Formats: sequence, structure tokens, C-alpha cells
Amino acid sequence: MPNFVAPEVKQFVTWDYVVFAALFLISASIGVFFAVKERKKKTSKEFLVGGKQMTCGPIAFSLTSSFMSAVTVLGTPSEVYRYGASFVLFFLSYTLVIIFTAELFLPVFYRSGITSTYEYLELRFNKIVRLAATLIYILQTILYTGIVVYAPSLALNQVTGFDLWGSVAATGIVCTFYCTLGGLKAVVWTDAFQMIVMVAGFMTVLIRGTSLNGGLIKVWEDAHEGSRLNIFDFDVDPLRRHTFWTIVIGGTFTWLGLYGVNQSTIQRCISCKSEKHAKLALYVNLLGLWTVLVCAVFCGLVMYSHYKSCDPWTAAFISAPDQLMPYYVMDIFSSMPGVPGLFVACAFSGTLSTVAASINALATVTFEDLIKKGFPNLSESTWISKGLCILYGILCTSMAAAASLLGGVVQASLSIHGMCGGPMLGLFTLGIVFPCANWKGALGGLLAGISLAFWAGTGSFIYPTPPTKSIPLHLSTLNCTLANSTKALVTPAPMVAPERPLLADTWYSLSYLYLSAIGCLGCAITGLLISFITGPSKGEDIPPVLIKPVCNLFCFWSKRLKIFLWCGVQHDSLEVDFEKKLPKVAANKTRTDYTSKNNTNNENNHQICGYNSEENSYTNISRESCL
Repeated sequence: MPNFVAPEVKQFVTWDYVVFAALFLISASIGVFFAVKERKKKTSKEFLVGGKQMTCGPIAFSLTSSFMSAVTVLGTPSEVYRYGASFVLFFLSYTLVIIFTAELFLPVFYRSGITSTYEYLELRFNKIVRLAATLIYILQTILYTGIVVYAPSLALNQVTGFDLWGSVAATGIVCTFYCTLGGLKAVVWTDAFQMIVMVAGFMTVLIRGTSLNGGLIKVWEDAHEGSRLNIFDFDVDPLRRHTFWTIVIGGTFTWLGLYGVNQSTIQRCISCKSEKHAKLALYVNLLGLWTVLVCAVFCGLVMYSHYKSCDPWTAAFISAPDQLMPYYVMDIFSSMPGVPGLFVACAFSGTLSTVAASINALATVTFEDLIKKGFPNLSESTWISKGLCILYGILCTSMAAAASLLGGVVQASLSIHGMCGGPMLGLFTLGIVFPCANWKGALGGLLAGISLAFWAGTGSFIYPTPPTKSIPLHLSTLNCTLANSTKALVTPAPMVAPERPLLADTWYSLSYLYLSAIGCLGCAITGLLISFITGPSKGEDIPPVLIKPVCNLFCFWSKRLKIFLWCGVQHDSLEVDFEKKLPKVAANKTRTDYTSKNNTNNENNHQICGYNSEENSYTNISRESCL
């Protein structure tokens, strides 16, 4: 391979550090503000879920910011640059995910009066299932957070000269600081601020890049000529990395595991003051997801237009594709001190928001599912929750060291979510959709789903997919400057391909986006089989609030068929008059009160626990207040 002369790309200057430091300073200040403002609130519930009085606006910004991390800021433009704009099809996945989350999962979690999503598993199944799911979630979140911290730090270090471990440590310290001081409210409002910074960084790159490359029409023409606009590939081959089906189907399963049943998402939704606000937050967040996705995709196209005849990755100016975006920023803004600092702030806004949300969610899950279960008489002091925030801040920052072994940031992060999030999605789907599922089926299904997903995921890590299934589009070095080298060209010896097992080119080569679907379906199918073999649950013993009667959508013409498919669950006591959007009869939400519920079927609508007749939705109150 010929040697090329890399163009000189400037590194960070004083103004860049000033802009970047301002992001950390403002984020930390928000934590101090809420620590002072909320200093009289002493319970862990107020600290971890904001007193359950949040409104939809900041929650929507927070959700978008948290799940559009630096993985999106750095990874997505690189994906589009190398593989084309098919990544934009994720807008369909996001849409399906938000609809399923808002209409299927959220109502059940919200009306159950829970703080941790894994409380639901004990109400629906038993303590063993709850504990198993909690431990898997903690492992998944710590691993993912390590990638989110390490990947942008490494990319920025190698391109901008920004200190690697200094940025890793700064991220961990600042996130832990404002999480510990301000709790969920600090996390939510800091996320909202960081969302604004993220969009501002993207827009700055888009405006500057478009103007340098001849305008929007020229960028579009270059992308078309380079085959970057071939979006709709309907090949059904599951081994292909990105097709219409892998993105829409596999992406929906992956992101539903991340949104629909993830503690970090649900915790913020149930912190809203009513179910109506929680649903609205999800739908407004969808607009944010679309905005960030479109910005990231267009950044990839603009970057391709700029480097279409001298690719810095092929020419070895950079050592990894994830460095493309920061390299491009330092290139086009070399004469504008401070602007590269804004982009770095944009990338780290995603990192800060994701890490902060993870720390807060981990502290909540540990307190609610482990500590309170082990020490039921423990006080609700915030000091325990704050101590957990510090502990997980240290663990997540330390885990960044292991992230260097996991490859590209987008694929690595979504693979972890697929391997862990898919089986969890299957577990909650068993509980919410299938009344016949029992605890034995739930536990067996979870183990089966985890085993299948990790089998496929680990195999793909050891035996990478053949290049023919994931080869990048053409990248040119035609206009790169050749180095004046006197070294003789040495022809490399032919490489002997290592032996690959039979499964390496089939099972292990499945698209990484299908890992979540494998885990989810494996869990659900195995769970149902075990439940029927060991004796399905009796619907009469299950509180209706824990089950979502999805059969009502398909059997609306026949009440008898609906009742049959309810499997004995007394949904008629919670049935809703959809014309008036009012519950017809009252019902209690807790397992302990369920036996006495049937005696209250004729009570007035306004006596329903947590129901707000003015907003036609449920307000957020605890289970205890319903007793």
C-alpha cells in the first residue's frame, strides 16, 4: 500500500479548552442548584424520581439526550460515510419503539405505582425473577456506560490531542458530582441543556461543511454519485449488516429493549406527574430522536462530499473509523478557534447525559431491588442513594478501560444492548402480554434468551462476519498526496485464512441488530413452553393492572372472545369506555388488595385510585397511598 502525506490538522487551542470547560462547569452548576433548592427533601424517592412531579418538556429533552450519546455523535456519521445513508431508516424503528413503549409498557408500569421496573417482576412473578433481572440490568448498564465514556475520549485524544484519561476522569467526576448532589432533577435539567449543546454542535458542522463543499445540492449530488443514497435494500439475508429489514425489525427489537423496559427510560417517565405527561414526553422525545438522527446522517454525507477523493481512513491519516468525525471537525474549523471546542462539547454532552442517567438508574435499582429488600426497615435517607451514585460513578468510569476491546462504538454498544436488552424485553413481554406465563417459565425463558443472545454475540466477536456481508462502499485516495519514500515496496506474504467452524458463517454472522430479537423471542417462546408444561398461571390470581389486554385490539367485535383470551384475568373490572376515555369501574392496583377488588365494581369513577378525571389520565401516586 502506498504511503500518503497527511495534511496538517491543528490540535486544541486555548479557546477550545475554554468552550469545552464551560460545558462541564454549567453541568456541575445545575447539580449544585438543585442540591440547594431541594435540600429540605430528605427521602430517597424524592431524590431518585424527583418527587414524581416532573412535566413532559424536560423529560422529553432528557430522554433524547441520554439515548443519543457520543456513540451517535461520532459513530453514526462514520457509519453513513462508509456504508451509506440507510442508517436513516432508524426513524421507522424509533417510531415503532415509541408507540409500543407509550401504549403497551408505560401504562402498566405507571399504574402499578412502582419506582423500579423490576418491582413489576416481583408483583407479576416472584422475588427470584426480580433479582435475576436486576443483576442482568446492572451488568448491562455498567458495560454500556464504559463504552460511552471511553470511545469518544479515545477518538478525540488521537485526533485533537485531548488527554485520554483526563477526559475519562473528568466525565466520571462531573457526572457523579451532579447526580450525587441534585438527584433525578439535576440529571433531567442537565440533559435538557446538553441536548441543546448537541444540536448546536451538529448544526455548526452542517452549516460550515455544506458551505465549504458547494452547497446542499452539490453535497447531495456527490452522495448520489458515491452510492451513499441507496437507502432501501430489501434483501432478506439476515447475515447482511444493514438492510431495510435488519434496521426496521432488528433495530425495533434493540431499541425497544432500550426504551420500553429499561429502568433509565421508565424511571424518568414515571417521574412525570401524570400518565398523560409521561406519554407526551415520549412522543415529544420522538421528534428529538428524528432531529438528532437526521443531523448525524447529513453530517456523514457532508463528510463524504469533503473526502470523496482522499479518504483519511484508507490513507491511514487516522487509525479508526470512529475518528473520522473529530478529524473532519479539526480540518474544517482549523482557522476558527473555539468552534472545535463546541463540537467536543457536543460529543461529550451525549456522554455526560448517558452516564448521568445510567448512574441515577443504577442507584435506583440497587436501592429499591437489593438494599430495601435486604433491609426492609432501613430509613429513606438520601445518604444511601448518594453513596450509591458515587459507587456507580467510580465503577462506570473504571469500566471504560475494558471498552477498548470491543471495536466500533455503534456496533459494540448496540450489541451489548441486544445481548442483554433482548432477553429482558422478552421477560417483560411474557409478564405484560401473556397471563398464562408463570414464574418458572419467566426464569427459564430469561436464562434461555440470555444464553442464545450471548452465544450468537460472543461467536460473532470471536469469528467476525465475512467481509462480503459488511464491506464498506468505495472510498477513494485518488487526490491524496503521495509521500516521497525511498523504501522498497515489500509484497506481503499471502495470509492463510484461519479455520472457521460451521456456525461461523451462519449463526455467528447474523447482523448484530438481530441479537435483541434472538434474545427476546428465545425468552418468550421458551417461557411459554415451560409455563404450559409446569401449569400456566391462573388469571384470577393476577391483578388486572399488571396485564395489558392487547387481544382487545384484534377482537373488538366479540366480547366473548376477548374474555376467553383474557385467560381469567378480570379486565372487565378495569375496562375503559373508549368513547368517554373513562374507566367504567374502580379497581385497586396492588396484589394484596386484589381479593377485595371485586366488591368495589360499582363505585364512582372519581374514586379510582390515582385517576384524574379532568386530564383523563392517571396521576402519579405511590401504591401505599392506594391502600
